[in-house]
Amino acid sequence: MLQQYLPILVFLAIGLFVGVGAVAVGFVMGPHRPDQEKLSPYECGFEAFEDARMKFDVRYYLVAILFILFDLEIAFLFPWGVVLRQIGPFGFYAMLVFLGILVVGFAYEWKKGALEWE
Repeated sequence: MLQQYLPILVFLAIGLFVGVGAVAVGFVMGPHRPDQEKLSPYECGFEAFEDARMKFDVRYYLVAILFILFDLEIAFLFPWGVVLRQIGPFGFYAMLVFLGILVVGFAYEWKKGALEWE
């Protein structure tokens, strides 16, 4: 019974060895010359001016969620386009309903001003 899992264990061991080995070689053979500039915090080309634990505006998260939503929409569209001839008219109209719901949600967010920045 356990012999069936031996290839998986070997595969995981080799993967772990390659990953840890690459990091170890980079750490051992890489140059270690820290200076003040390398050790300073870096944020978009200028010095950090606020605490890293400051609160973000909620609209940032809304835009991020909208991006994920429409990114997933595209992830559903590609397989749908590949098998469109096999699924026929039912699949076509089902995808139209799906896209319609997304468009209504996008229009609602746009009308509410979730995509506006001050």
